[in-house]
Amino acid sequence: MLKASLITDKHFKIGKVDPRIYGSFIEHLGRAVYEGIYQPESPFADKRGFRKDTLELVKEIGVPIIRYPGGNFVSAYNWEDSVGPVSERPRRTELAWQVIESNEFGLNEFTDWLKLADSSAMMAVNLGTRGIDAARNVLEYCNFKGGTYYSDLRKKHGYENPHNIKVWCLGNEMDGPWQIGHKSADEYGHLAWETGKAMKALDPDIELVVCGSSGLMMPTFGDWEATVLDYCYDTIDYVSLHTYYNNHADDSADFLANSVGMNDFIKSVVATCDFVKGKKHSKKQINLSFDEWNVWYHSNEADSKLEKWTHAPHQLEDVYNMEDALLVGSMLITLINNCDRVRIACLAQLVNVIAPIMTSDTGAWRQTIFYPYMHASNYGRGTVLKTIVDSPVYDSKNYCNVPYVDSAAVWNEETDDITIFAVNKSFDEDIEFSCDLRQFGNISVNEHIVVAHDDLKAVNTEAEPYNVKPVYSDKDKCDGGICTMILPKQSWNVIKISRNH
Repeated sequence: MLKASLITDKHFKIGKVDPRIYGSFIEHLGRAVYEGIYQPESPFADKRGFRKDTLELVKEIGVPIIRYPGGNFVSAYNWEDSVGPVSERPRRTELAWQVIESNEFGLNEFTDWLKLADSSAMMAVNLGTRGIDAARNVLEYCNFKGGTYYSDLRKKHGYENPHNIKVWCLGNEMDGPWQIGHKSADEYGHLAWETGKAMKALDPDIELVVCGSSGLMMPTFGDWEATVLDYCYDTIDYVSLHTYYNNHADDSADFLANSVGMNDFIKSVVATCDFVKGKKHSKKQINLSFDEWNVWYHSNEADSKLEKWTHAPHQLEDVYNMEDALLVGSMLITLINNCDRVRIACLAQLVNVIAPIMTSDTGAWRQTIFYPYMHASNYGRGTVLKTIVDSPVYDSKNYCNVPYVDSAAVWNEETDDITIFAVNKSFDEDIEFSCDLRQFGNISVNEHIVVAHDDLKAVNTEAEPYNVKPVYSDKDKCDGGICTMILPKQSWNVIKISRNH
């Protein structure tokens, strides 16, 4: 059996988790909106057409913030199409995903749905085909109390009180040639600066997210961030990061090593932010919004065969397996361990489209990646502790010295409980994992949740929704502040530890 250890001290802290790192994303793409969260004809729908079964699973996760309406979709989106009487809303050709958008679900429906989901909005504005004027107008519609054209239009549409949306994305992936209205760093930086300036003049309390490069491997990466931040530093609050991982090569060891690459990505963007901070002699710190992240590749072949210009096709519907859940768990651990700079993150997406939740006309179910996401959101709130982890390592095709154990420790100072998240990446061996928590006094393991399966390719489907599911371990022991537990091979683990008073 392999062995690994963790040491921590309650006085050594990375930072307090912003709950918004457990956010998600709903784009007008595939069946995310239509048939995902909204399906009036469904037997599961409420009187507004919102699927109650989806809402139950969203609330089970506890999603604090949801990015909307895109994504690539937003770069040619006219927000005005989505408000007012549904019967008067136009059907549009949607260029990003080459479908028809009906606009029967729009901005106000989304804010209504958020209330039911106990969540909040992270709104994106169109800086592809539009710009400053449309951005300030939608902000006025959403946040201004009344007595102006757009705030009174909101009231006319039945919403007397402002929506008070406080987080706004200035476009999406604007360095990507695939983006409608793709721009150079200078073009985008100047537009984002002027748009942000106008928006904050209207509502100084909002937070703004500027587009970083749309991926670590983009030729624009690094220079893009530095140039854009040079324009926008004084106006914006966050720079965005996006990444998706795939296992087209069917190399599971290398696939699971991508958490190392994700951590390097975060550190690189932090370094660029701090370079611009130094260059400007600024006291302001720019933080990170990792507002698209996930595994995405299973559906690529099916999507290449889709008919164009249909409404809400079965698009980007990855069926996730056990190894996907392991990487998603490691990615969550990476976000948690960078909570001092990553303040917002959005698993992309929430329902049906590369999502933890799937629906059909006959029900909704949890994909394998649902569990690490739900566990992190429910149990990963508090202060993240600095840890020293001694783990055996391996080399893969693209990474060296990859630890077999990824882990994070979160201390809830109010309850004095500690939650340790851990992934065992070994396909062959359990790992004996000892955690030195003597600083916390007399402690015991309350619960050890394990998600594992002998088959890395095991999936959950509507027919077999619990093929991969959490179980509970009783093999843990604590003695003198040192807890020892067994991490089964290829497993996600949640270890909940309490002080004995």
